[in-house]
Amino acid sequence: MNNCDLHARTLAAIMTLLSLTGCGTSSFGPQGEWTWVGGSNIENQTGVYGIQGTSSTSNTPGGRQWAVGWRDKTGNFWLFGGWGPHLGSTYLFSDLWKYSAGQWTWISGSNLYNQAGNYGSLGVAAPGNVPGARFQANSWTDLAGNLWLFGGVGFDSTGQTGFLNDLWMYNAGEWTWMGGSNVANQTGIYGTLGIAAPGNVPGSRSFSVTWTDASGNLWLFGGDGYDSAGNNEYLNDLWKYSGGQWTWVSGSNLVDQPGSYGTLGVPAPGNVPGARLEASGWTDSSGNLWLFGGSPGPKGQLNFLNDLWEFSAREWTWMGGSDSINQSGTYGVEGTPDSANIPGARLHAAAWIDSSGDVWLFGGNGYANSDNWDWLNDLWKYSDGKWAWVSGSNTLDQSGSYGTQGIPAPSNVPGARYGDLNWINSSGNLCLFGGGGFDASLTTGWLDDIWCYKP
Repeated sequence: MNNCDLHARTLAAIMTLLSLTGCGTSSFGPQGEWTWVGGSNIENQTGVYGIQGTSSTSNTPGGRQWAVGWRDKTGNFWLFGGWGPHLGSTYLFSDLWKYSAGQWTWISGSNLYNQAGNYGSLGVAAPGNVPGARFQANSWTDLAGNLWLFGGVGFDSTGQTGFLNDLWMYNAGEWTWMGGSNVANQTGIYGTLGIAAPGNVPGSRSFSVTWTDASGNLWLFGGDGYDSAGNNEYLNDLWKYSGGQWTWVSGSNLVDQPGSYGTLGVPAPGNVPGARLEASGWTDSSGNLWLFGGSPGPKGQLNFLNDLWEFSAREWTWMGGSDSINQSGTYGVEGTPDSANIPGARLHAAAWIDSSGDVWLFGGNGYANSDNWDWLNDLWKYSDGKWAWVSGSNTLDQSGSYGTQGIPAPSNVPGARYGDLNWINSSGNLCLFGGGGFDASLTTGWLDDIWCYKP
């Protein structure tokens, strides 16, 4: 490499770092490369909170898994709760963080663990309100930029742990309890299929999938929780939250329902994905909802799916993958789309949809190219109905290759993981935070690293 080439590459790397951290407006940098942006390359880091409300380069939420996250209207990333290490053990958190311009700020909640919720009065914002510590919850951002939180497993108002169905909104520095119960383990109230009503509410649950449509409404599917009869197992109910009311839209009000696949590529009123938890989801540019994979149970057994579904015009369509469990991936040639390619069955993979409408899927827990399952770090792109394996390994349990922080490189790649958070930053890069998985030394634990990939 001559000096001009070295200078050009160094400049590109610096400009990429500036765009990733919010310090600049350009998005220079090599396409198709990962950058380790922040956090540690060693697992099980304890949080450094600093002063509440004050950002600092030394602040970090600490390693954790199954937190919830949001991207706000200006491209900042927000994080709440999760499950992670503290003083040699693992606990649930109720801390709210903001990541902006390359720095973390502890915004709200406690820097202690296992805190009960402080609900206040239903519908009334207050400085002292805060959701209880939890993990496996769901989140979304509405068109006004408010952050919303639903359910999970954690601490209710009495300090008891269980499945939650409380609904919260965060706006202007305050939490508001907006619906659901302040006590754990609630049965679902379904009402009439397709009819919104003030009394309707999904049962307490975790590991659901949520989407936001073009109108800013929330859609919620499945998870591990309570049905209309008070049974706690896996669900396949689809709900819509709009105008302050829930509507049961599709699926069953009872647990453990099998999928009804119909004909591949053909929508039908009777089609519906089977009950599952930890699936991945995204909304396309037309406002259609997409669902991939997850675990169908039964409880106590780790089975995996790689079926792909679309929900449009009030009907489900099976779009790809298998209607059987525990399928290995078909990787094909790296970087080459092929109609035969398909990611292996998995749960809790990160999913993004970019500005071109292409879908990206990373990692999770499941099958690579063999009959064995464990943690994954493969990156896939779904475009024009075809999958392409574009980065990471087609084998299991890979350590992270971190390189130099802030510098993209072809050899950089996050370690295999699941239970991480993902968002698209203001430069259009695909970003990841934490999760449970492999650090740089092939040690497993809770991670607090931030990665970004330029699609």
